[in-house]
Amino acid sequence: MKRRIRTLCLYILVFSMLYCTSLWAAPQQTKQADLSGAGATFPAPLYQHWIKQFAESSPGFTISYDEVGSGEGIKRFLAGKVDFGASDTAMSDTEAQGAKHGVQFVPATAGTVVLAYNLPGVDQPLRLSREVYVDIFLGVIKMWNDPRIVALNPESKLPSLNITTVTRADSSGTTWAFSNHLKAISPRWHDAGFTAAKKMNWPGNAMAVNYNEGVANRIRHSWGAIGYVEYGVAKRTGLAMAELENKAGHFVVPSVTSGMAALANNAGELPDNLRMFFPDPIGQDSYPIITYTWLLLPKTNLSPQQGERIKKFVDWCLRDGQKYAEQFDYIPLPEAVSIKARQAVQQVR
Repeated sequence: MKRRIRTLCLYILVFSMLYCTSLWAAPQQTKQADLSGAGATFPAPLYQHWIKQFAESSPGFTISYDEVGSGEGIKRFLAGKVDFGASDTAMSDTEAQGAKHGVQFVPATAGTVVLAYNLPGVDQPLRLSREVYVDIFLGVIKMWNDPRIVALNPESKLPSLNITTVTRADSSGTTWAFSNHLKAISPRWHDAGFTAAKKMNWPGNAMAVNYNEGVANRIRHSWGAIGYVEYGVAKRTGLAMAELENKAGHFVVPSVTSGMAALANNAGELPDNLRMFFPDPIGQDSYPIITYTWLLLPKTNLSPQQGERIKKFVDWCLRDGQKYAEQFDYIPLPEAVSIKARQAVQQVR
């Protein structure tokens, strides 16, 4: 009898331990965010920092942001799966017409697209003319010791190595900004049957990967690779970045400073929809590939609470958040642009 009691107690003890373990291992339910967003990877490091800093001044107000690329961000916004989208292209007119509750474009920050590369034994910064980097991405120039590249870089011993371009596989605003630049500067790009697009079937020896971080990591691990990527991502990954020839014929080092110069030289007057592009910026000190990046907000049919949440967060980004832009290698908005953007946010209702 005592043996049966001991066995029963042992069974109870084991069952209790297993039950407690299952409770401990079960996924804990998390509070759903008060605001959810998704989209561009280009400005994602800054957006995530904004969310963190905003939370410190607004306890209990939670925000999530999924870095899924501009194309997917637009899809989720149009499907009503998120409270706001994010895109480096804003939206096309056709896409905007599909927004059930309208869409308000809000420029949030600006940044530069660089050509990062991996060339063993090349210590001097690489110089690339407009015609040369167009032909690299068209697949016309195939080797790093091509005479046209050598002539631009006489101090470097360029290797006899195949050029591999690293491009985006996902639908990407960075791809759109870069291809829009190529379209603007080169008739050859158009003649080859290419235009500006968020997703492309690149010619030549191209490897396609997802997201800006994916491009940077692929370049870092691939000798002979060159790809287009957001400046801050390339910098944090430790990649070499080419000096590119601008519209004035000057070779410009990619930096926040040269990006700010491009924005200052080309800011102009924002159109009413706040959608403005600089495919080939003017200015002797302007870096040649620069873009705004936008938040996409629904214009109507929001509950009073949700509308106020969106306004509070986005207004904070446009006011207090701009001081963090340079820290993360982005370009703060000019004051005139920031004012117009804050006015646009108030149209959300």
